[in-house]
Amino acid sequence: MMKVLIVEDELAASDNLAYLLHSINKNIEVVQVLDSVKASVDFFSRPHDAELVFMDIHLADGISFEIFEQSSIDIPVIFTTAYNQYALKAFKFNSIDYLLKPIDKEELADALHQFKVQNKGKRIDDQQVKGLLDLIQTERKSFKTTFLVSHRDQLIPLKTNTIAYFRIDTGIVKAITSDNTSYSVDDKLEDVEEELDPSLFYRANRQFIINKEAVVNLKSYFNGKLIVEVKPICPERIVISKAKATEFKDWLGS
Repeated sequence: MMKVLIVEDELAASDNLAYLLHSINKNIEVVQVLDSVKASVDFFSRPHDAELVFMDIHLADGISFEIFEQSSIDIPVIFTTAYNQYALKAFKFNSIDYLLKPIDKEELADALHQFKVQNKGKRIDDQQVKGLLDLIQTERKSFKTTFLVSHRDQLIPLKTNTIAYFRIDTGIVKAITSDNTSYSVDDKLEDVEEELDPSLFYRANRQFIINKEAVVNLKSYFNGKLIVEVKPICPERIVISKAKATEFKDWLGS
């Protein structure tokens, strides 16, 4: 029986992670779910039998790195994060394991496998935590202000702030502007996402990236999902998964 601790302040996210863990291995037991720095420090100040921690970066009362400053964590930690790709180099540089939200079942299974083959996984030392925190805090991203797009056999410089959303249409990434003009973008949607300011644009799902200014309203959908209505109107339904619903509403209200 593998005993796992989850440190996560979003109930939907912790429930989803627990569900995925049990679906991968029935012998995984979630010993506790904690939602704050304080509760985590209290947990690690006492004897416990947890073998592995899945820890979100942002918690109800601070960031999870504060836990390392206030307590000794002697078991492996896998961070879960919604950070944009550019910031994840901090994890890679410091050889710290992470999973990008929303958590993919195959990637989670691979993380659990690595935990097993590395003799119950690697512990994080103080230097790794400091390096991670320093890189994230000092990272400065120059976001793209103009995209070179195709339109009627021409290449046109298109200002990023005029784009309402990006969508994949028959395998091609299209930028839809606020005046409902469609332009082809010669990049993958993943590459476009890395070049956008995450405070202004959100990767809704595999097909869409939405500008905050384009959102008109949200509607509840089945199984805790959300439907996003945008302006100009999109011919396809834009659906936010249950796992991302709370995060999306937080982003929209920030």
